Amino acid sequence: MTEPAEVETTGRFLVLLQEDAIEEGVAELGAIAGFDPNSGDLDPETVQVFPELGVAVVSADPNLLAELNGAAERPGPIQIVEPERVVHVFQDDTAAPAEEVEAAADESVLTWGLQAVGADVSTATGKGIKIAVLDTGFEKNHPDFAGRAITTKSFITGEDVQDGHGHGTHCIGTSAGPRKPATAPGYGVAHEAEIFAGKVLSNAGSGSDGGILAGIDWAVSNGCAVISMSLGADVPAGTPYSQIYEIVAQRSMAKGTLIIAAAGNASSRPARIAPVGHPARCPSIISVAAIDVNRAIAFFSSGTADKIGQIDVAGPGVDVYSSFKLPEKYARLRGTSMATPHAAGVAVLIAEKTGARGYELWARLALSSLRLPLPSTDVGGGLVQAP
Repeated sequence: MTEPAEVETTGRFLVLLQEDAIEEGVAELGAIAGFDPNSGDLDPETVQVFPELGVAVVSADPNLLAELNGAAERPGPIQIVEPERVVHVFQDDTAAPAEEVEAAADESVLTWGLQAVGADVSTATGKGIKIAVLDTGFEKNHPDFAGRAITTKSFITGEDVQDGHGHGTHCIGTSAGPRKPATAPGYGVAHEAEIFAGKVLSNAGSGSDGGILAGIDWAVSNGCAVISMSLGADVPAGTPYSQIYEIVAQRSMAKGTLIIAAAGNASSRPARIAPVGHPARCPSIISVAAIDVNRAIAFFSSGTADKIGQIDVAGPGVDVYSSFKLPEKYARLRGTSMATPHAAGVAVLIAEKTGARGYELWARLALSSLRLPLPSTDVGGGLVQAP
């Protein structure tokens, strides 16, 4: 697997506004970009503003971009300008190495992943805690979720929240699906959590920073304790992390919302270990690696390959059984995408058990992880563990 030559962008730009001067920042942005922020009729293709995060996404030609960069360089409410990136699901579809053999696991009652993180022996259920899963949406007609408290919203133009891909429904199932579905095994970590399903990736499995930031803004404004993001973009080694996402993550944590993201599937171990992707490489976003049933690092799992992005924790990410779009109903998938909702579900259980939020929740999740006989550059603090 070759290293990406560059990060794919959309042609639009992210603009970070000063946290205590967001209205002033939007007004200045309007003056530069030629829109009236008070009109209430902004074209989302031209400008989007996320007031909870203090971020905007704008379309800009070279002249407008020069003006935005000039505003960011001088004192004022416009602070940082970055290109908007294209992002994708982090599901691994490549052929597994011939020598990869899965150990038998008894999944007659619960999946091996739930057993590995100790959810099977935890008394926590996630009740009363809100989790947002930002992905390809949710299978609204899945029988395993009948009667559950589920709030949905689509941030993809022309597509409702219905999951035409399956990836989002799989991640929702792992993080917060049932323990006792009609057909065993049970597969949900925080099985009584309140689910917020945000569609930020299309039915084709792709999206952009603007959609993700819209989803984060929505989740934070709704008081979600945890955001699970099994998505991102692979980057070349040495790529700086996004300053805007980093500040968004800091602002979210200060409001009580912890962001957990997939590290990426760009490695081809043992020949090559790829760096952690965007946005998980940001210091204030928890980056999740994938292990298999033998507690070995997954061959595809991206790792701490440079001085910028690093792995924080690991979760089960190979041969993971969970809900899926209809008519398939269930699927076994692999990827750091599958490890991430395990970690997010465990974070929800810890939040319920301890009342921890934000930075404290991060610390409790990381410090309670099970140490593994593997390099920290591969698995960070170890395998996440339910309280």
